[in-house]
Amino acid sequence: MSRRRPVRRTVRRRPVRRSKKQDDRIALLAAGAVAIVVLLTVVQWLLAHWWILLLAGVVAAVAGGVWLWQARQRAEWERVRASALRLRIAELDALDHRAFEFAIRDLMRRDGCQAEQLGGAGDNACDVRAVDPAGRVWAIQCKHRRDGDRGSAVGVGVLQQVNGTARQIHGADIAVVLTNGRFSSKAIPWGKEHRIHLVDRRKLGEWAAGSRPLWDLLDRIPPPRRPTALS
Repeated sequence: MSRRRPVRRTVRRRPVRRSKKQDDRIALLAAGAVAIVVLLTVVQWLLAHWWILLLAGVVAAVAGGVWLWQARQRAEWERVRASALRLRIAELDALDHRAFEFAIRDLMRRDGCQAEQLGGAGDNACDVRAVDPAGRVWAIQCKHRRDGDRGSAVGVGVLQQVNGTARQIHGADIAVVLTNGRFSSKAIPWGKEHRIHLVDRRKLGEWAAGSRPLWDLLDRIPPPRRPTALS
């Protein structure tokens, strides 16, 4: 009697699955290889057509020169426009308070200053801050009166606010309170005592409509911080 051979069962091996990280790595390597091939192809093509690189360089240089020339032209026109700025006191009266501040900023720029308008909430009693050509820092508080000198006078309280912030917060060498109106009788001596320069309607009109810088119209101006062309 013959014995039957035992039947061997074949065990199927499960295919090894790659992880997502491995797939991402392979895809990254493939993309890198393609990028290198493309880059080498472009470099070889450019070397064979070197004149295109030369032409592109010339075009870029011309475009840069034109842009620089236009920028200088704009700066020159802005300088000419600012130097020709003249404002009559009636024009300043017609402005609102915010526009008045910007007008004072532009007048300081006309005189060669770097000036910015700061007026608004949290301005710490400084509507216009400027640095003049001599390096002196100006903190200017503007008080616009719709009725001009017939409006309410600027009093000591405003000057006290400026005195407490102009030098301490804004680093000012020159603290100014400026108005198209007038100052109270007490404000004038108080300003002199505490080195607060007061620009009233008459002085403002002379400055805005003329060509002299503001520091030429004020007394007791500190000396320049740096040499100027006139020093």
